Amino acid sequence: MSVSKPRRPVDARHRAAAHLRLRTSRHPSGAGVFAAVAVTAAVVAALATPMSVAHAAPLTIAAIQGTGAASPLAGTVVTTTGFVTAAYPTGGLNGFFVQSAGSGGDLDPAAHTASDGLFVFTGSTPAKVTIGDYVQLSGTVSEYQGLTELSPPNAAAIIPLDRTAVAPPQPARIAFPASDDARERIEGMLVQPLGDYTVTGLQSSAQFGQIELATGTSPLPAPTSVGAVGSPEHAATVASNRARAMWLDDGASTNFTSPASTSKPLPYLSAPVRVGSAVTFAKPVVLDYRNAAWRFQPTAEVTGANESTTSPVHFSATRTSAPAPVGGSIQLGTFNVLNYFPTTGDSRMGCTYYSDRAGNPVTVNNSDAPGCGVRGAATRAHFEQQQSKIVRAILALGADVVSLEEIENSAKLGLPRDHALGVLVDALNAAEHGSDWQFVPSPTAVPSTADEDLIRTGFIYRASIAEPVGQTTILIGSPAFDNAREPDAQAFRPVYGTSDETFLVVSNHFKSKTPTDATGDNLDTGQGAYNGDRTRQAQALLTFAAATARAAGTDSVFLVGDFNALAHEDPATVITAGGYTDLGAATGKASYSYNGESGSIDHVFASRSAATIVSGTDIWNVNSVEAPARQYSAANANVIDLVNPKEPYRSSDHDPLVVGLALPTHTPPTIPSPVPSPRTTGATR
Repeated sequence: MSVSKPRRPVDARHRAAAHLRLRTSRHPSGAGVFAAVAVTAAVVAALATPMSVAHAAPLTIAAIQGTGAASPLAGTVVTTTGFVTAAYPTGGLNGFFVQSAGSGGDLDPAAHTASDGLFVFTGSTPAKVTIGDYVQLSGTVSEYQGLTELSPPNAAAIIPLDRTAVAPPQPARIAFPASDDARERIEGMLVQPLGDYTVTGLQSSAQFGQIELATGTSPLPAPTSVGAVGSPEHAATVASNRARAMWLDDGASTNFTSPASTSKPLPYLSAPVRVGSAVTFAKPVVLDYRNAAWRFQPTAEVTGANESTTSPVHFSATRTSAPAPVGGSIQLGTFNVLNYFPTTGDSRMGCTYYSDRAGNPVTVNNSDAPGCGVRGAATRAHFEQQQSKIVRAILALGADVVSLEEIENSAKLGLPRDHALGVLVDALNAAEHGSDWQFVPSPTAVPSTADEDLIRTGFIYRASIAEPVGQTTILIGSPAFDNAREPDAQAFRPVYGTSDETFLVVSNHFKSKTPTDATGDNLDTGQGAYNGDRTRQAQALLTFAAATARAAGTDSVFLVGDFNALAHEDPATVITAGGYTDLGAATGKASYSYNGESGSIDHVFASRSAATIVSGTDIWNVNSVEAPARQYSAANANVIDLVNPKEPYRSSDHDPLVVGLALPTHTPPTIPSPVPSPRTTGATR
């Protein structure tokens, strides 16, 4: 059972970060609550009075741990001995781990029924022990949030012993157990993890200094990227993710977002650790359980200042400077550019902000505040950081036609509708020293400003490679898109191409999964909130795309953008059932990472005719797999500033896709030289 202790506050730092699949109950409930109250009273009483070591029962650590989920001796005063294997005099864990002499090594998991390790909680006055000390301990046994621990009442209850001729424990060489019961048998023990481990989540790395790991050679997949809700594939993925997931912690309880902690350097992020990085354990760690999740603790607190000597892990380098080659004569891309707003918050009235550690505004935190109406950067300086990353990413993407999502809808701000597109094109051309980027202008018929969102989609292209055919067509008046960005369709063809080389691109940004105000079939039933609306948007999109393709005289149609739907969720399956192929699926990559799970919500769907001209596809993992601390919005959030505007990495939270199109290339037509006029001779002035 888990016992609530009034002597220290609940460590809430992992509550938000410990995902549902990790929240497996290890302890009985119901009647156990009443037992917990009795144990709590016993613990408080024991700590309030001096302890008589003479009356404490000498026991092994294994006897204290017991063979079940909770110690059979909770609430009992005991004495035991062990070697200190990890110590945390700083960082807030307030204690150390001990392990029985001679234990560990190449143990047999099946025969090892009780753990030989134990956490010793010393409270606000850490004991003066060091790793390698051999000590006798007396204290009260308890279960704190599922972790068995011993609490000495004072320093006198921790007695140094002579370690001469006593065999110290060895790290248990063991693969990560797949079940809670098997993990319980080595809880608190020093381990040398065997087998493969991969980084699967970095979402809370800059807040709590922890990184989510997965056993095996790949990150955890989002279940609906593998199978539909209710399918055997979905259920198997949920179970597999629960068995594979665990945390690498920093040996501390620091919340790096609190003002008091921003001067402590973030751990583990000095090198570009990314989702998908292979993890090598260079040093042993302790298998710990706290805050509803299993975790590997280093043997001492790790910070950015000491990680070169204290970190127990190394991460493989996985960055690439560009996507994989996709071939073709024209490359088509799609890129969610993370609220790209040239109109910054400080130019508006009423905006509130997320600030850096010095209190300076960095990003707008409420676009709906009266007088605000913008998202993205708070200041011009931070916008330039954001833009620098985005420009570098677009140029490295190598696409000639790019659908952009989440760009400022300048019309909502009283500016020309295409103002933000123009700013980005100017920045691209300046970065390439006079290149030929252009944007596709808004059509004559556009939705009313009141009916549009603050963000929109749009197209940019290289004028020397591709040319628009006709005006953009926007889906206007469809009830399905009352809460999302209306799709817009644009036909393109190669420069100097013919009409039968025309292809249509429809840009999309479906309703998000944020559950605010969701009702009916928009309630989250495993596919995120507003799945009902996204499904209706997918159906309306198919009708719109078919009509627009007929008008453009082409069967080659690409539906691209941010669909906020994974491969086996209803909106995506509606589109594939309509005869489209999800090109990104063949890459084996994901465009998005959330809560330690990876999947693609950004897609390029190709019609049957369009699929025949595709020469290759890649999802460039330049953003979603990177630590959020490298995003422009994290500038000066910590004493170690990891934001580098000269790099494309973490230019957004979505990864761009690029598709090669095997279309003919054409040379400019030959223009005959003018015939010179006959010269008149013999003329006089």
